[in-house]
Order: sequence, then structure tokens, then C-alpha cells
Amino acid sequence: MRGARHARWAACAAAVALLGAGCGGGGGGSGDGGAVLSSSWGDPQNPLEPANTNEVQGGKVLDMIFRGLKRYDPVSGKAEDMLAESITTSDSQNFTVTVKDGWTFSNGEKVTARSFVDAWNYGASLRNNQRNAYFFSYIDGYDKVHPDGGGAQSADTLSGLRVTGDRTFTVRLSQKFSSFPDTLGYAAFAPLPRAFFDDHAAWLSRPVGNGPYAVDSYTKGAQMSLRTWEGYPGPDKAQNGGVDLKVYTDNNTAYTDLMAGNLDLVDDVPAAQLKNVRTDLGDRYLNTPAGILQTLAFPYYDKNWDKPGMDKVRKGLSRAIDREQITKTIFAGTRTPATDWTSPVLGEDGGYKPGLCGEWCQYDPAAARKLIEEGGGLPGGQVKITVNADTGSHKQWVDAVCNSINNALDNDRACVTNPIGTFADFRGRITDKKMTGPFRAGWQMDYPLIQNFLQPLYYTGASSNDGKWSDEKFDELVDRANSETDAAAAVRTFQQAEEVVRDSMAAIPLWYQNGSAGYSQRLSDVKLNPFSVPVYDEIKVS
Repeated sequence: MRGARHARWAACAAAVALLGAGCGGGGGGSGDGGAVLSSSWGDPQNPLEPANTNEVQGGKVLDMIFRGLKRYDPVSGKAEDMLAESITTSDSQNFTVTVKDGWTFSNGEKVTARSFVDAWNYGASLRNNQRNAYFFSYIDGYDKVHPDGGGAQSADTLSGLRVTGDRTFTVRLSQKFSSFPDTLGYAAFAPLPRAFFDDHAAWLSRPVGNGPYAVDSYTKGAQMSLRTWEGYPGPDKAQNGGVDLKVYTDNNTAYTDLMAGNLDLVDDVPAAQLKNVRTDLGDRYLNTPAGILQTLAFPYYDKNWDKPGMDKVRKGLSRAIDREQITKTIFAGTRTPATDWTSPVLGEDGGYKPGLCGEWCQYDPAAARKLIEEGGGLPGGQVKITVNADTGSHKQWVDAVCNSINNALDNDRACVTNPIGTFADFRGRITDKKMTGPFRAGWQMDYPLIQNFLQPLYYTGASSNDGKWSDEKFDELVDRANSETDAAAAVRTFQQAEEVVRDSMAAIPLWYQNGSAGYSQRLSDVKLNPFSVPVYDEIKVS
């Protein structure tokens, strides 16, 4: 979710706020329970186009206003059919999709096979500049609608997509991808109504989806209001009247508002409050495993970080970070030191391989100093770790990481924190390739597959490969893993690709993150899904 459309979005949002009207069939106080809850939030980087949203804040909203062919179970994370009546294949390369009957968008438009095909073609097209275009790259014809290397777009639609009926379409991939159906719960694959294409500016000002909630209004920097859509045909109808997502630039302020009764839900308890939260909230505090990995990424487009020997420097920095101490003192046990580049929520059968990082993730100041010296030293004699300072207690832990590096290297200026005011600004600088040193790069899984922890982040040209790292061997192994029809063989091949990431220390894994949340006495049935996002539609408000 990157881009620079905030001015347009804000102008449209202001108009919506003035109108005060619901989107589709939604309205204040509607739905079971009727009451509206308030929850902490941060402004998304871009308008809410599904194929242009790949950060957490925008993703929360997409998960409320859209439903796709698949949905990930809020407890297990398993991909289950939602709008898909069936997805069949005989060769893991050609798929036939049948869409369930009876689904509509909140404006009354029917959801058809065309709703998916048009949306995917839009997302893949180079001229639409969608951040998630890469997720369509395995569909035949992607090289024509989204050519690499600045070439001219020579087709408007993906040749591998074909509508065969009102509720059926076929997908032809450029190679075998046995897990392809399991990726289709990701928001980039959501359907879009004709209204999105007929009047795009109007849709951006008042997004229309097919999920249990509809956008009522949005004022940038203040609040997005969502209201229950009474006509929602799905089995997961909202159990409340809606959600007001309130923008906070400091989650400590959000926590204070929760304790003062001015906010119902904080979905990221600040590190400074972890020592108090159980006393403050009791069983209204949630701390549950999630598919989240925190890393430090590097700008490989900067020659200082992409020259011979820098792999040793990166490994040295990794060995200078005392993960055990930081997770204990800063995070009070809500983080676990990482020993690979995936997440324990996958399970070992799903690809999690504890200890794969080996010695490179073990704290050893002497080894750290030796490696950095052998690699040619820190570029310019110092590393500046860039971080957004507005959410997630990130500046606090980056300060701790720098302190650990400085202590290990016996140099109190070897590492300094470079805070950026807002998440949107931070992401904008990353997108514009303006990083000159390591930067915070937490990853929240899009779907529970080892492929999702590796390919989007490290494959050449991938949508979330923010550092622009590239390795032919890694790419080859990922392609081979995707073509495996045997799940266990695919996992083993992905783990070989992960070893390539390790050997280069493409990014430094820091810790696995639990989801944390606290909520008011007004709420019940609150839980976090495996992506650490509140399951808003199940929350009841008294």
C-alpha cells in the first residue's frame, strides 16, 4: 500500500464527511446489537483500492468491507471457501472458478465472475500503478500487461483470464502453482463493482465493497466510520452496529483513552504499558500468537549496502543485537527472538524451521566486531536505522537495538535512530527508494503459507521487496517450489530458498510478534485472528 494520492483521497473524504451519508445499505445503529464500537487505527498510505493496499492499516478496512473467493479462518488461518463455490484443477496450472450465487455489493450490484476478472485485470495493469500488481504475475499474459524493465504495456487484459459464464471463469497460470487457490483470500484478489470503473473518483471517495461493513465517512487524520451493511449475504454478519476507527499517532495516547473510557479497543498495546496491562485490564487483555515477523531491511539500491563484503557486515550487525534482552525488557515476553524468516504460526509442517538462522542470529559482540571489520566496516562509519515514530512503540525498540549494537561494537555512535513522524511518510520514503541505511520492515502475513514470508519480500521485483534485493538462485528455488504439486516437497524447496536469504543476510530477523489488544467493559467476544487483526464482525457491544 504505497503511492502518493493522499491529497485526492483527503479531498474526497472531506466531501463524504460533510455529506454524512452511508455507503450502500449501511447506517448508524443498524445490525444486531446496533451499538457502534470505537477502535484505534492509523491512516492508510493509499486510498482503499484492494490491489493498491499492502500495509496493515488499510488492510484492516479491506478485511471489513470486502469478501473474496477465499477467507482465512479467524482462528486457524486456514483458507476456506467464501464466494468460491468451487475452484478445480487437474494440473495445478489451469483452474476453473465458480462463484456462489446470491452475492451482491453494498450498492446492490450483483457479484459475478466478471467482478473478479475485471478487478484482477485492473490490479495487474502497469498503467494503474497498483502496489499489489505482482500478486497477479503468475497469470498468463502478465508480462504483456505489466512488462518488467520499463517496457511498453502491450495488452490491456491478462490472457490467462477468461469469463465463461455469469458465475464461472478460468485462470491459466504461466507455470504450475499448486497453492494458488489458497492465496485467493488476500485482499488484492477481491472483486470490484462496475461503479469502481464507471466513476473511479466517486468510488475512491466512498468505497463500495461486498463485506459485512460499508464505509460511512472518512476524515484523514481523524476517523473512518464504518457501519454494518444490513443486506450482507454472508455467514459472518456483523454482531454490532459498526466501528469507528480513530486515528492515533501515538498508541500510548490510545491506551490512555481506553483507560479513560474514551475508546473501546486498542489493537496494539504500547510497550510502555505491557508491565501494567494485566493489572489494568485483567482478562480484557489479549496476547495471542500471530503471523508477524519484525526485521531490519536494507536498501540494496544504495551501492554502499550492495558491494562485496556487505553480507558480513549485515551478519555482524545481526550478531550485535541482543534479541533475548530486548524482547524481555521492552516487550515483556510478547515477542520471541527470531531464528528464521517465517513464523511459528505456520508450524514445522508448514515451513517454520526453528534455528535455520543459526549462529547469525545469536548475540556475540566479539564475533560481531570481527565480521564487520572483515566486511569493510560500517558504511560511513555509522548506521542510521529509520523507523516510523507514530505507532507500535517502534522507536523504543529501535533505540534498544541501536544501544545493543553500540555496546557490542564499543562505540556509542555506531548506530543511531532516524525517526520519521508518520507511518504514511515512512512508507512513502521507502517506496521512493530514499533509504540510505537499514529500516524497520515488519511483515504481517497475507496468507498462512511459507511462500508468503519469502516471495513477496525477497523475489526479484516483488511487491514488498522494499530493499530491492535480488538473487537468481533464490528466484529459481521459489519458482521450483511453486510448481511442486506435493505440499511437503514445496515446503522443503521453499526452505532451501530461505537458506539463500540467510547466507546473504538479505534482512535481519529480529523477533516473532504476538498480537496484543485491550478492550473496554462494553465489549465481549473480542479476539485477534492469526494476522493480529481484531475480528470486528464478531464483537458484541453492550
